[in-house]
Amino acid sequence: MEFVALLAGLAGLWLGTKATITGAVSVAERLGISEFVIGVVVLSVGSDLPELAIAVDAGIKNLNAGQASDIVVGSALGSTLGQIGFVLGIAGLVHHLHLPREVVIEQGIALLGSALLLAVVGWSGYVTSLEGWVLIAAYLGYLYFIAKGATEIPLEEEPLPGNGFGMSAFRLMMGLAIVGFSAELTVNGATEVAETLGVEQAFVAIVIIGLGSSLPELSISLGAAMEKRVMLSVGNLLGSNVFDTLVPVGVAAAIAGLDFKEDLLQQELGFLFVLTVIVMGFFYKQGIRKREGMFVLGFYLAYVMTELLAAK
Repeated sequence: MEFVALLAGLAGLWLGTKATITGAVSVAERLGISEFVIGVVVLSVGSDLPELAIAVDAGIKNLNAGQASDIVVGSALGSTLGQIGFVLGIAGLVHHLHLPREVVIEQGIALLGSALLLAVVGWSGYVTSLEGWVLIAAYLGYLYFIAKGATEIPLEEEPLPGNGFGMSAFRLMMGLAIVGFSAELTVNGATEVAETLGVEQAFVAIVIIGLGSSLPELSISLGAAMEKRVMLSVGNLLGSNVFDTLVPVGVAAAIAGLDFKEDLLQQELGFLFVLTVIVMGFFYKQGIRKREGMFVLGFYLAYVMTELLAAK
């Protein structure tokens, strides 16, 4: 039964996020926002609602003397790894992904800086409420930086399809409601699956929830890449990774404090840092083509196999 709850939760997260994104993009277009900003801010935040909802739900459980810290940290890091490894690798196989070098430098600093900040606050093994607010403030600063430089990002030619403002807002609200309900199923299901299989919550969160909650990013970025909307595709992934590195852990810690295991700090966060350096190096040199996409995807799959073997 716990497997059914987990699968139902993940399915609900995907469906709810899809409705949320459709509404959010349509609303954003009517406000005249560039595609890069839509990707980095609107789509990334919208597609990261599963991670945020899971963080809030798990944070409340911790507040009530529960033990859901590994779910928060594991799903956040698993999602970032899935996005920059699995999703970006597949998108690179579909279309050549590239960015202006100044954008690569700016986003590279944001991605690596986010990972370093998370390592600093998690170094002691516990993220306090104050440190949680620091992580949230860092992300808000990132959003301000993106909004400030939005006019310097090139626009793409054709607008995205959309509906009327009222219908868009309705889809947005319905999507949020579905995501909130599904987060409860996902957290409970993941906890029960970990107990049934006799594996740590962190493994279930990293591999199952992390990759499962990356389905919206996969759908968006792959679809955008197939339509040759590079800025939208890459912007979604970069924004999502900064969000997932800072916000879920920050929100859960702000609610009740958060345990941060040493192995997650050294292994998952360390692997994320290395993979980010490699990916941004590819972007700086020539972008992500099929060869680079295969390398990044293979690197991620090798990591997943390592996790599977370690969990046995």
